[in-house]
Amino acid sequence: MIDRKWIGHELPAAVLPIERTRLQFFAKAIGETDPVYVDRAAAQAAGYPDLPAPPTFLFAAELDAGVTDKLLDDLGIPLANLLHGEQSFVYHCPVCVGDTVTVRSKITDIYDKKNGALEFVVKTSRVTNQDDVLVAELSTTIVYRH
Repeated sequence: MIDRKWIGHELPAAVLPIERTRLQFFAKAIGETDPVYVDRAAAQAAGYPDLPAPPTFLFAAELDAGVTDKLLDDLGIPLANLLHGEQSFVYHCPVCVGDTVTVRSKITDIYDKKNGALEFVVKTSRVTNQDDVLVAELSTTIVYRH
């Protein structure tokens, strides 16, 4: 069983510069066809200063920084037993090329179902930009299958 002492644990901050080629690659990888996500002129015509980050892109910040890997290791969750349970995003303003975002996360709940056969870890995150403006709030639930 995952020790409930982890509830309230704050993860190390993850910093991610938002770069054009990275956004274009991500948009292509997820099959995004809206030119706003790959063409600067289209993004500017839509009112953005540059390419905006596709909706699920911010999930990458903690992955890139190794924060997620360390969390799984700290909790004793082997990748082979990890399931993606749920993910949600609330956006307050766009994130665009040239921004740098910082993700600060903490474990807000740990619970089990099916007599402990499944354990759930809920992580909430606040994402701010280089001006310390809150741009998004994320919630992720991972499932540890015993």
